[in-house]
Amino acid sequence: VYRGSVKDFPGFDASQDAEALYNAMKGFGSDKEAILDLITSRSNKQRVEICQAYKSLYGKDLIADLKYELTGKFERLIVSLMRPPAYSDAKEIKDAIAGIGTDEKCLIEILASRTNQEIHNLVAAYKDAYERDLEADIVGDTSGHFKKMLVVLLQGTREEDDVVSEDLVEQDAKDLLEAGELKWGTDEAQFIYILGRRSKQHLRLVFDEYLKISGKPIERSIRGELSGDFEKLMLAVVKCVRSTAEYFAERLYKAMKGLGTRDNTLIRIMVSRSEIDMLDIREVFRTKYEKSLYNMIKEDTSGEYKKALLKLCGGDDDAAGEFFPEAAQVAYRMWELSAVAKVELRGTVQPAGSFNDDGDAQVLRKAMKGLGTDEGAIIDVVTQRSNAQRQQILKAYKAHYGRDLMADLKSELSGSLAKLILGLMLTPAQYDAKQLRKAVEGAGTDESVLIEIMATRNNQEIAAINEAYQEAYHKRLEDDLSSDTSGHFKRILVSLALGNRDEGPENLTQAHEDARKLADVSSNDSSDSLETQFLSILCTRSYPHLRRVFQEFIKMTNHDVEHAIRKRMSGDVRDAFLAIVRSVKNKPAFFADKLYKSMKGAGTDERTLTRIMISRSEIDLFNIRGEFIDLFEKSLHHMIEKDTSGDYRKALLALCGGED
Repeated sequence: VYRGSVKDFPGFDASQDAEALYNAMKGFGSDKEAILDLITSRSNKQRVEICQAYKSLYGKDLIADLKYELTGKFERLIVSLMRPPAYSDAKEIKDAIAGIGTDEKCLIEILASRTNQEIHNLVAAYKDAYERDLEADIVGDTSGHFKKMLVVLLQGTREEDDVVSEDLVEQDAKDLLEAGELKWGTDEAQFIYILGRRSKQHLRLVFDEYLKISGKPIERSIRGELSGDFEKLMLAVVKCVRSTAEYFAERLYKAMKGLGTRDNTLIRIMVSRSEIDMLDIREVFRTKYEKSLYNMIKEDTSGEYKKALLKLCGGDDDAAGEFFPEAAQVAYRMWELSAVAKVELRGTVQPAGSFNDDGDAQVLRKAMKGLGTDEGAIIDVVTQRSNAQRQQILKAYKAHYGRDLMADLKSELSGSLAKLILGLMLTPAQYDAKQLRKAVEGAGTDESVLIEIMATRNNQEIAAINEAYQEAYHKRLEDDLSSDTSGHFKRILVSLALGNRDEGPENLTQAHEDARKLADVSSNDSSDSLETQFLSILCTRSYPHLRRVFQEFIKMTNHDVEHAIRKRMSGDVRDAFLAIVRSVKNKPAFFADKLYKSMKGAGTDERTLTRIMISRSEIDLFNIRGEFIDLFEKSLHHMIEKDTSGDYRKALLALCGGED
């Protein structure tokens, strides 16, 4: 099946087109609109024929004339379209290594994503166009393991058979694990050999097996074990093995998001994929970034350049309620995997080894006595003890000094640091109860806090919160939630506040039934039964069971349950259901996303940052760090360092633990 967006033009006549282009460029100024329309509606093969016809009719070089008539990005784009794909690649690589400095990103993108045949064509085109040897030029311009892997890719000898040997899959996964995670130092040669030679089909299974035996995706190990351009190249190879379309969707998104547009990348990808897999790229883009590639190009570029890019893109996937069968398949596979990976949840705060509650009480008292406060000493004690140990320190402090440690801390500390340290001194249930209380009391309600806590806590945690709430505020949590919210949102919270979720394993028949119910109400128009049906399943079934339900849902409808919720619901109800779904899919990733949003852009949402760092520090903050780096390609540690300051930063970093 052809998945490109540009097709052969029916009734094509090369001489006629050559004449039309000649006329568009004749005289003063040129008719850019005519040039753009003609060139973007012909296939590459046809454009090459137009060049030949132009030369025989006018004795001139069409590419040279276009370069003379056009300028800037528009010129780059049109001229790129006129070259055969292999020559386009050759020119990009020549530009990437010519002159001072090397454009490694361009080398990585081309060499990691091309098929064997495309690589052979590229090497030949380079020799033909520049009378030079591509391998020699790349070797002269790069170094180390990065160079070695590029040379391996340049051979174009990746295995292509789809017959996969189970034994070899297991062996390769084991070899990769032993070459990296299990070794002091890293055996890069193993990574180069396996990732550079094996077939894509084979490697996909190796990556699945790797996740099973190591509990982490291969990408995370590569980030930990390799560095610099070599790391970037290996990550690109892994992404292209998993899904070339997804790799390009991500490159396009990054080329346009934020300030400024990386036009060279945008042009290179739009031109090189227009006759290969542009439709797949559009599908993945729409699913992954919740907007169409078409719209993003439209917002990000202008003039003739924009018009030409949109023609290469083809259609706008936001126009109709498009289904994404391919993307749904990818999502489905990720489910299968997350179910078997053995991921142990770990916090970053461990109980202190040689713990002495009275000794700690004395250190804290000394830090607060007299003039000034020794914040550093307080941070060291509080962040390096488990919550149970902090509770013992509270008692020891009172026994030793007849004073209330909480009251002393409150009067000595201030601002964000005070909130963080005092929060750490409460039990998890007291802390959650306090956050919920703050969210409902006074004018206005902070729904996002209610959602974050109620949607992610398990039965035991909810029971403890209810008890702590009653004790601290002499009211029932359920009553406060009820009087402060309304409608379906209130019903969701009341149901969750019972802490009555099933805890058993999945039940396949039931999961199929549940998915069918959700699929039925999602496609019907009566909205009232919609929320009720979602509530009765999402708020009561066990996590393993819901994972299976969501998987069955994809099978039935061809899209993710999140898509249905977004499309059919709004406001707090939508946000609450999305939080439950994300928490079921991958709770650490849910919190990683919230942490990222609390720090990205201008200003920091310190309340959210503090709340999550406190409440996850002994549960899964270590896993959150891993997800953070997978999702955002920077470490949580680094982002906190950049985004906060002073003692508050010091305390957060102590909770965060390592650098990643």
